[in-house]
Formats: sequence, structure tokens, C-alpha cells
Amino acid sequence: MKIGIVGLPNAGKTTLFNALTRAGAETAAYPFTTVEPNVAIVEVPDERLAPVAEVTGASPLVPETIEFRDIAGLVRGASAGEGLGNRFLAEIRETDAICHVVRAHEDGRVPHPHGRVDPIADAEVVEAELLLADLEQAERRLDRVRKEAGSGAKEAVAERDWLERVVEALRRGEPARRVPAPAGAPDAARNLQALSSKPLLYVANVDEAEAEPPAALVEHAGSGAVCIAVSARIEAELAELPAEEAAEMRAELGLAESGLERLVRAAYDLLDLVTFFTAHRASEARARALRRGLTAWDAAGRVHTDIQASFVRAEVIDWRELVDAGGYTAARERGLIRTEGRDYVVQDGDVITIRH
Repeated sequence: MKIGIVGLPNAGKTTLFNALTRAGAETAAYPFTTVEPNVAIVEVPDERLAPVAEVTGASPLVPETIEFRDIAGLVRGASAGEGLGNRFLAEIRETDAICHVVRAHEDGRVPHPHGRVDPIADAEVVEAELLLADLEQAERRLDRVRKEAGSGAKEAVAERDWLERVVEALRRGEPARRVPAPAGAPDAARNLQALSSKPLLYVANVDEAEAEPPAALVEHAGSGAVCIAVSARIEAELAELPAEEAAEMRAELGLAESGLERLVRAAYDLLDLVTFFTAHRASEARARALRRGLTAWDAAGRVHTDIQASFVRAEVIDWRELVDAGGYTAARERGLIRTEGRDYVVQDGDVITIRH
């Protein structure tokens, strides 16, 4: 799972990146401190993994991970190559989701590229550049596909019709994600790689006294995106403290979770992910993310493609039932472990053994 952190220069992207990853990337109060993307892989916090490992005798513990990419700041005109625009846009295409950091705090020490703090205006600058870049790409793709559709090929015709709707939407200022992918052209969306089709998470970079994002930004995000509030500066300070001191300071500030925990939870909601576990004695205990609604056969593929190819059945138990029983042996004696076929829909917290 790759998440690109984007936003205007001096929005707090790299400060947030450092707070989440403890990567120590350079920050400064001037634009384009970040040129090459900062990349770090962090473990997804999940308090269920340790007790599952304990009762099954599994070791080591292997959490799921997220790759964060801190991408250079965007400026107006980036879609035409202004600033580091071309590089910025190419790097976003490599991500699974976009974390759009929007400045929502006043700090005279950090200049704003437009001279004033306006979260909605800032968000619109970034979104406009993504739409313009998508429009150029969609129009080029449409010209190519129209020629292919001239032969009457059904898939090319379906892709052409879809691209025409995408171009119309982009010209109206609507993101590509609002145009459903065509059933008759399953590769159309992948061929286009529209930036505005990627899942979008807004992070309002707020003052330490704020716990919620600005209401106007939540409204702007609408139902197609997720919006949370994080004080990048506070999280960066907390990340430098020992765990116990950081927990005490969070309690004093009324923060129930770390910024990483909030962002990961929001990302899972945005991408509609669940977590299942695999754990066995003399082997690892691992947490694995899977899109909600996928099956035991899909889960087998997350373990290994060879296991998926030779799938026979899945043995499934909820993590809490396994922990309460004290392990697999007692769970079997109580009849808690279910045998499921390849079409079983995986639930969040399932512990799964794939027989193959």
C-alpha cells in the first residue's frame, strides 16, 4: 500500500511525514525543500497481532506495512510544468491513494505561498492541477482509442464511450472517480491512470488546540473522500519523545491516538480494507490487509500465489475467539474453527489457515 503525501509548499507535508515515519527528512520554512520524494515504510499498528501470536506460539510478529511518499510541493501551473510539477505528477501516479495535506493553522514563522491561510483555496489549487493533468492525458488517450474503435471492436468502443464521459466530467471540474469504469472495458481505468481517480484523504494540518478539521474542508471533501485533523508540529514533537512520555503528553492534549494511528485508520476506511491474520507455531504471525468483500481465495493470494493456485479450503476463526480459547487445540475442541470454501468473504479480524 503506497500513499503519496501531497499539498502546497509549506503545507506541512514533510513535517507530517517525519512524524509518521521518524525518517528525519529535511524541513525548512521555504518552498521546495523536498525535491526528490522522501520514502519510508511504516508498520501498521494493530493491537490484535500480539495476543494472536502468543496463543498460537508464533514468532516473529510481522505487521502490515504502508509506504509513505512525501512528494514535492505543488504550485499553480504544475500541470504545465511549473515548479516541480511534471515530477510531482509522475510520482503521484505510482501511489495507491493520495494524502492531501492542507494548511489550517496560522504560523508567522512559516510563510504561505499565497500570502494567507485559506484551506479551501489551497485544496482547490492542488485539485485543479490534478484535473488539468488528467484532462490532457484523457484527451490523448481518447484520440488513440477512437481510431481503435473505428474497427468496431467492442472493448475499444466501450473504452471510447467511457473516455468521452471522463473528458466531459473533467471539463466540468469533476474528478475522474465520479465516472464508473466500464464493464465492457475492464482495463480502461488502468490504461488512463487518472490522478483524480485515486482515493483521496484530506489531512487538515491544524493548531495544537484543534481536534477536528475545519467544517468547510469536511464539506469540500464530500462523500467521496475522508477528512481528518492532525497537528503535524505536535506529532513531530511527540515522535521525538520516549513512548511513555509521548503517551502522557497525548493524554494531556486529549489525543486518544497517535497521528499515525488516525491516518492509518482513515486510510483503511478510505481504501475499504480489512485485516486478517495468519499464525502458526514455529512460523510467523502476520497481519495482512485485504479489500473488503474479497474472498478466502483472494486471501490465499496475499499469502502466496502458489498457495492460491492450489487452494483446497480455509480454516477460519475470529481472532478474539481464538485468544479466548487459548489456542487452536482448545478452539477445535469447542468447535470454533470453521471450514470455508474459496468463496468465503473474509471478515476483519479473521485468523485464517489455508489448506492447499
